[in-house]
Amino acid sequence: PHTVGRIFTGAEVPAGADAVVMQEDSEATDDGVLLQQAPRAGQNIRPRGQDIRKGQTVLAQGTRLRAQELGLLASVGVDKVRVYRPLRVAILATGDELVEPGDSLGPGQIYNSNRYTLIGLLQGLGLDILDLGVVPDELEATEAALIKAAAEADVVLSSGGVSVGEEDHVRVLLERMGELRFWRLAIKPGKPFTCGQILGTPFAGLPGNPAAVFVTFLVLCRPWLLKMQGASAQRPDLLRVVAGFSLDRAGVRQQYLRARLVATDSGPVAEIYPNQSSGILYSASWGNGMVVIPPGVTVSEGDTVDFLLYEQMLY
Repeated sequence: PHTVGRIFTGAEVPAGADAVVMQEDSEATDDGVLLQQAPRAGQNIRPRGQDIRKGQTVLAQGTRLRAQELGLLASVGVDKVRVYRPLRVAILATGDELVEPGDSLGPGQIYNSNRYTLIGLLQGLGLDILDLGVVPDELEATEAALIKAAAEADVVLSSGGVSVGEEDHVRVLLERMGELRFWRLAIKPGKPFTCGQILGTPFAGLPGNPAAVFVTFLVLCRPWLLKMQGASAQRPDLLRVVAGFSLDRAGVRQQYLRARLVATDSGPVAEIYPNQSSGILYSASWGNGMVVIPPGVTVSEGDTVDFLLYEQMLY
């Protein structure tokens, strides 16, 4: 009692001591140590078990290992854990009009943006990618590409070829070579989205329009792929924010409006991109999330709406 001992950060507390005073809150004198204020029991001491208690589950099965989970495992001395291997996902884009960036565009041609959008999204999930490039709008070429994809990958994703055009062969081949579980959803954008299996391999057919590819991947493919990897279902949190826009006409489909949150003195306000066409990919880059509007709902400026942040869905 009535004594002090000098220790350094991270040291064990000496026997008999029950408080630590920081050096900058004390002053050494000829007679001992002068404290600026009386210490309280437990001050500046980290007790054993303050982070992880005996019997506590550190990480549950199905947890995705991010940087913080890796550090947490190391903090309790775990050097190995059993994990799922990354899924191998085959991607292909259909369309005679598609040209790779760097090449010159001819009449009626567009650059193949969907390939790079999907690669970036899949890399964000840490998945392996089998890139099959562009497949011409020919039945035989599409069939050959799907056979290769089904044989070499765990999952197949395509963009385009799932609508009702005469050269949309993906859905037809899915019915012939596998199983069409559903086709068309009441969402906007993304109505032609298709799901099933091709020669026993899970398959998702995304629309061809660039913004629809981005939206349907985040809303539908991301949780599906995570679940196949053994991850617990992870739904992003819906934020309730003020609408800085109006929608006078109610839609018959659930709408995912590309939007951004803007900070104001009264709190965040959601603005939507003026052109919500499924071909406008700039709308996704312009914003930082999506406003979700259920079917049959109109919006007046100042109403409260649901908002999905991209940052919750891009990894």
